[in-house]
Amino acid sequence: MAKKLYVGGLPYSTTDADLRQAFEQAGAVESATIIMDRATNRSKGFGFVEMTSDEDAQKAIDLWNGKDFDGRRLTVNEARPLEERPRRDNFRGNSNGGFRGGNNNSNW
Repeated sequence: MAKKLYVGGLPYSTTDADLRQAFEQAGAVESATIIMDRATNRSKGFGFVEMTSDEDAQKAIDLWNGKDFDGRRLTVNEARPLEERPRRDNFRGNSNGGFRGGNNNSNW
């Protein structure tokens, strides 16, 4: 059964292929994905690697956790399931405390 690993502290220049190649040193990699910022299309500095077996996943953790990768120290551990987050509803307000829209120069 495949095991998904979280990989943090990646250099922003790391590609999916770079990540896959590094983790193949520990065993068979099913997938390797760098998480990208939607707005800027730049790396967020972390990603996920799915190893094909639990044994290979442990080898990858032992091989890379706390180790240098292109000048950055990696954090590698078993990925936790995505927690449900509350829905973001921009219509009801924003972080500044209220609905902002329309003409601010009105004389209401």
